[in-house]
Amino acid sequence: MRRAPAAGPLAPADLAMLDTCRREAVALLRANLTPDGVLAAAPGARARSRGYTSIFGRDAAVCALGMALSGDPELERAAPAGLATLARHQAGNGQLPKFVDPARAEADFWYLGCIDATLWWLAAAAFLDARDPELRLRARHAPAVARAIAWLHAQEHQRFFLLQQNEASDWADIMPRSGFVLYTNALWYWVKRLYGLPRAQATRASANQLFRPFDAPLAEYRRARLLVHYAKRRARNRGLYLSFANFAFFGDEGDVFGNVLAVLCGLADGSTALAVLRALERAGVADPYPVRAVCDPIRESSVLWRPYMSRHRQNLAWQYHNGGVWPFVGAFWVVALAAAGQRERGAHELAKVARANALGGWQFNEWLHGRTLAPAGMPRQSWNAAAFLLAWRAVFDGARPFAVPPTGATGGAARAI
Repeated sequence: MRRAPAAGPLAPADLAMLDTCRREAVALLRANLTPDGVLAAAPGARARSRGYTSIFGRDAAVCALGMALSGDPELERAAPAGLATLARHQAGNGQLPKFVDPARAEADFWYLGCIDATLWWLAAAAFLDARDPELRLRARHAPAVARAIAWLHAQEHQRFFLLQQNEASDWADIMPRSGFVLYTNALWYWVKRLYGLPRAQATRASANQLFRPFDAPLAEYRRARLLVHYAKRRARNRGLYLSFANFAFFGDEGDVFGNVLAVLCGLADGSTALAVLRALERAGVADPYPVRAVCDPIRESSVLWRPYMSRHRQNLAWQYHNGGVWPFVGAFWVVALAAAGQRERGAHELAKVARANALGGWQFNEWLHGRTLAPAGMPRQSWNAAAFLLAWRAVFDGARPFAVPPTGATGGAARAI
């Protein structure tokens, strides 16, 4: 079991690293800023060929959160721009695009549909409004908000009140999670609370029953009982939420981002949240850099393995979403520690995130190999920079970006963020 670093003041070298990373993060976001919003990564031939010079739904939302809390006037003013671009390309049924290519004025919705871009867009709009009510984003984009919520409700199971989705259709877009997915439904619960949507507590109850079945009481609904039975009989009880639950199969690889969001978005209560963070700590997901995307990669011998996971040899064990280290997710891990009252510990972990971003001369690499720690993916990632700024504010200023004001997403009560 890995031991947590001792609480206490940061070493001067760590303080200097954090200060430099903050400056570099602001500079990176400024460099990637366009009138349409922040590009996913720095422009270049490789980035253009892979579509990274686009406005991505989830990236733009994460960047909006970090930019709004950056303390930089230019970034604060530009935070809503990407959301407006995405709204202009919203589908008629209400879905927000996976990304928009500004050069072609073209929206992309992914192979099997991208469910989380819509969730992140709604959350970011509510966050920016709460931060600065004069923006009036919800009012200005009221038709888009209504269509987005209606589209999400159309994906919701009418007894579990959880969203349903295909494989490979959220941020982990080469992973086999499907049916009811933890990551997606943590965001759904947050959006429901931000917008005062119905059945929020039913969503939370079902999530805790299906994704954490080891502690759940016997379900009344017989189909829930069957899903829980399969998991209790065959899944490893790590102290974590399962990554997904589907008919007769589930994910127990230990989805780190999903579990961190379960803590941040409120699926986990106080004692459960601490238990989840301790379980991730025991798994060593933040050693030496925060954090690996899964506790144990899905191997080719697993029943969950899919041939598409070897596409471009990208999602093999300890790579990409299948166990790679993602610094932007590491920043959310830090926010979760701060939210759990562990701000000193979060400061030490944030210094480790900064060291990961500093590799290669402040490359802010998309991900690192989970074992060799070799940088991989696209360099100069905007959401690495924005998530770092978000975590910095959570640790050093006590910002609570996932807080939901009692009156919903509007009103002065939201100034806690």
